[in-house]
Amino acid sequence: MLPAAALSAPRNERFEALKQRFGVGRPAVVPTLDRALPTGIDELDAALGGGLPLGSIVTFEGRGTAGRWGIAASVLAQVTQRGLGAVIDDGHLYPPSLEEAGVRLDRLLVVPATTPVRIARAVDVLLRSRVARVVIMGATLLRAAVWTRLATLAHRAGVVLIVIATRAAVELSSVAGLRLDCAFERAFLRGTRGVWASFCGFALRAEVRKHKIAQRGGACISLRSHLHATASP
Repeated sequence: MLPAAALSAPRNERFEALKQRFGVGRPAVVPTLDRALPTGIDELDAALGGGLPLGSIVTFEGRGTAGRWGIAASVLAQVTQRGLGAVIDDGHLYPPSLEEAGVRLDRLLVVPATTPVRIARAVDVLLRSRVARVVIMGATLLRAAVWTRLATLAHRAGVVLIVIATRAAVELSSVAGLRLDCAFERAFLRGTRGVWASFCGFALRAEVRKHKIAQRGGACISLRSHLHATASP
């Protein structure tokens, strides 16, 4: 309840007093997650409250060479230092690039699967087995019921299921706990420009499109230089 002096003030002043009382207009603060998987990228972890929420589906979205696999490789590098990670390989995975990004290949499960049914079955088995802290897959056409089942399994196992997509379909976005939209900004080259130059990294922007736990979106983070290229976009 406002003080008597505030009640006698003009309506607009009383409205401003109420806004200040309830914190309306204050900068939103991302809560620190109790159960989060660090990405290894400080700026991104800070924006997400510690990392990727465990037990949820996370989408890395973007067109072309958007750096989605660069972030995924950083996550795998963190996970494989102490545990196991898993990737569903649709035929485009290039393990040497993951190794260059710091991923321990001896702690990475690579499961080949190319059709939607086989991909869904492989992810289902991995989630139910709980052998890996993170499972990465490419986006594929699955029914809403299948995505719901995978989300439930990820939640029960406390595993992060990362889906690499151009744009998450409605069936996927509805069950995702976190959605990141990635956009390429520029490449970093080492040495003389031209045929003698070598690619050493890139800069990108990541926008939080959805964060179910923090219940907010729209935050943009610039990620530079410490991300490495991988064979997949």
